[in-house]
Amino acid sequence: MKLTLRVWRQKNADADGAMSTYEVDDISADMSFLEMLDTLNEELILKGEDPVAFDHDCREGICGACSLVINGDAHGPERTTSCQLHMRSFRDGDTIDVEPWRAAAFPVVKDLVVDRSAFDRIIQAGGYITAPTGAAPEAHATPVPKPDADLAFEHAECIGCGACVAACPNGAAMLFTSAKINHLNVLPQGAPERETRVLDMVAQMDEEGFGGCTLAGECATACPKGIPLVSITSMNKEWLRATRKAGRR
Repeated sequence: MKLTLRVWRQKNADADGAMSTYEVDDISADMSFLEMLDTLNEELILKGEDPVAFDHDCREGICGACSLVINGDAHGPERTTSCQLHMRSFRDGDTIDVEPWRAAAFPVVKDLVVDRSAFDRIIQAGGYITAPTGAAPEAHATPVPKPDADLAFEHAECIGCGACVAACPNGAAMLFTSAKINHLNVLPQGAPERETRVLDMVAQMDEEGFGGCTLAGECATACPKGIPLVSITSMNKEWLRATRKAGRR
């Protein structure tokens, strides 16, 4: 395939950015989107030009590092990560726009790379459990009902890529935060910090400058791991319960 790429180029967070146009040829339909960008960068390096900076790591849809807005959609036209998106999703002669995540809480580092450390700080605020040191406990010491285990696993699938924020018209991080809260709050191991977890993590999310949630639903649509929108409503109930309980103390 021969493609026209319009790629966001920005030297650093303080510089002005703009779309630059490139032509790439002989692109296989079996290439991943990131492999196609590798091909572009090889050509740029041979020309003595600065390659396009973009985030990636495992390239297996697990780590959440890749973060591209492709033709206006977080991760592109398929419900998957950018690294698992293949060029068979496009046609010969297509023009493809490639941009970074757009959110005030995700400042651009360079080109398509953004700083997502705000997510790390949300996790640090409460994404942990109290666990005694020493030998590993007996696996059956704390029974977990199957529905609770399934719900915890469903929320634990969140890879923290940030597609929910990029897709949200308000730049909200409610789906990410709710997934990280709910996957611990439904388990007995997460019970000791249940109230403080939701209060602290939501407070940190607000402090990071993410937008407010209006339940538009774009976040759940874009999520490559299928975190459901009901995760947000569950977190809201937890937050209300914790707020009322804290107010009575």
